[in-house]
Amino acid sequence: MTLPLTSESSAVLRACASALRSGQLAPPVSKMALSRVARCSDALATELLRLSSEGMAAAHMALLLDVAADAVEARGAGAASAELVWTGPEASASHSRDTSVVVEELFANAQHQVIVSSFVVRQGSVIFKPLAARMDQVPNLRVRLFLDVAREWKDTRNESELLREFAADFAAQWPWSKRPELYYDPRTVSGDEAERATWHAKCVLVDDDVAFVTSANFTEWAQQRNVEAGVLLRNRHFAGQLRQQFEGLIQSKQVRRLPGF
Repeated sequence: MTLPLTSESSAVLRACASALRSGQLAPPVSKMALSRVARCSDALATELLRLSSEGMAAAHMALLLDVAADAVEARGAGAASAELVWTGPEASASHSRDTSVVVEELFANAQHQVIVSSFVVRQGSVIFKPLAARMDQVPNLRVRLFLDVAREWKDTRNESELLREFAADFAAQWPWSKRPELYYDPRTVSGDEAERATWHAKCVLVDDDVAFVTSANFTEWAQQRNVEAGVLLRNRHFAGQLRQQFEGLIQSKQVRRLPGF
């Protein structure tokens, strides 16, 4: 197995393999075509261009990429299956990855579904731009957001008014025509202080393959300037558990779809 293949993340390798099988990517492979499929490293792009120029068929390239992904995942299972993701000052010997880079990579390589949960969203038109672009590239990509719709202290307005205000604010942060599904916990806008709660979970789930759990909100400060810590887990069992947790809340109607999204 060549080093450019096994040095890449399994998510990128499987995204390229899937594109080759579906016909979205076909020999002769070009760098422009690859950029529409996944955020490949220069080394991987060069290797795929080489294999394509030597006449390797799309089905065989896909098989090779799947084998490489299996090797990467097996290596991860035998060693550490978790990576530290960090924002802020770093030690000189740091082995962490930057929060904004990880989030962008997760969005860029999604194939089937994305779940995002956050307490606060600001500068959404910047932070979610890679996700919106991926939704255009992969028409069947399902994106679900779970956000906190807060009722401020002593705010006595009707719940419907708070929801309309939140929807209008988020629409300004999501200027693209194709919208995600957006869910909220009705307790966050309850007029009863004894019942009121906060949606504080911050994580990203992609394709039942990888989960990112972090202290960082979806704001420019949190993703690029604050001191934030998170863990990137490439574990299908954990990712499946996390997805089922969110879907269970939808099915039991403990979270509701925000009108307009």
